[in-house]
Amino acid sequence: MSTPPASRIRRARAATGLLFLTNGALLANLIPRYPEIKAALDMTDSLFGLSVAAFPLGAMIFGVFAAGLIRRFGSGVIATLMTITLAVCLAATAFMPEVFLFALALLLAGGADAIADVSQNAHGLQVQDAYGRSILNSFHALWSLGAVVGGFMAAGVLFIELDLHVHLVGSAVCFIVVALIAWTMTLPPACPEGSPETAPGADARRQDLKRIQWAVLRNPNTMLMVGALVLLAMAEAVVEDSGNSWSALYMSVHLGAPSAVAAFGFTALVAGQLIGRATADRFVDRFGQRRVIRTGGIIISVGMGLAIAWPTVPLTIAGFAAAGFGSSALIPAAYNAADDIPGLRPGVGLTVVSWFMRLGFLIAPPFVGALSDMLSLRWALLVVPLAGLVTIVLARVLPGRHTAIQQRL
Repeated sequence: MSTPPASRIRRARAATGLLFLTNGALLANLIPRYPEIKAALDMTDSLFGLSVAAFPLGAMIFGVFAAGLIRRFGSGVIATLMTITLAVCLAATAFMPEVFLFALALLLAGGADAIADVSQNAHGLQVQDAYGRSILNSFHALWSLGAVVGGFMAAGVLFIELDLHVHLVGSAVCFIVVALIAWTMTLPPACPEGSPETAPGADARRQDLKRIQWAVLRNPNTMLMVGALVLLAMAEAVVEDSGNSWSALYMSVHLGAPSAVAAFGFTALVAGQLIGRATADRFVDRFGQRRVIRTGGIIISVGMGLAIAWPTVPLTIAGFAAAGFGSSALIPAAYNAADDIPGLRPGVGLTVVSWFMRLGFLIAPPFVGALSDMLSLRWALLVVPLAGLVTIVLARVLPGRHTAIQQRL
């Protein structure tokens, strides 16, 4: 396929940014309302942890279809459709009268989010290839910006005591419109109908490629690389889940913060991610992913470690901000490295790492919830500094400056 004109590439970059922003804002509008939903459905911490784990479970169930859908319809179309589905499912959580139905809505939302996540990252990598330089972190920065916007929206409606149902439906309608605007500017599929991917004999070629991929994945060096990237992505998932599932509950119930203030635990985490992702591309280009990610692991461990040791509202908000900043480049680094694994078709490494990353999101909520019921939520949140330590150790598999993946195996 010929290279799109510069104006088309710029519009595609804007479209990708809008999709990332929308994805971040949608979930951020729901998360600060979790304590209200938990109280309305009379859930214990353990039951709440199991319920919100339905979101990553849905991601694991449905996320495996992402690569095939992207190849068939194109990353831009799939990212838009799944964003709309995500918006509808998240709004539906406000209307669920039973824990099971609440979890079911999150299950479907998680599936839509997983496919949207892979699709928008695939589209971002397509745009990045056209630019010829690192821009993926800037898209993840826009996800964080969207989450900050969503967090402030939620804090605002909590302050004015707007009804939960009106809030989530209004948020869904608003960001569905944004997603549709983005869709009009996306790039066409990398392998459209009529290309070698769908030409006569393509089925045989696809079978050959599948055999090559399985041979690559069975290679011990490749398995170690994929495993390390999965663990790095899972470490980020643990950090992010601390803000997603537990920050509002921890600050409102355990630290006594008002609901509007408790919303800023999550907002601080995503604001830290925003600042980190807005600057990460320059640091990665200058120092390499390995040093950037290792430094981030130190910031996660120290920041949240201090917040847990001295549990006050201001220090806890600062700790979540440090965790967000330290983890900001983890997912882009893991996705970049996964998409560059030799021998794998475009999107395959990305899908593998994204799918297994969801295991971290799946395990973290019920694990933290069980620890909270046994000990307390304060000590259960020690999983965050531990995730920082894992990041410090495994950063070695990422490239230093101008280092190829083959040289790290």
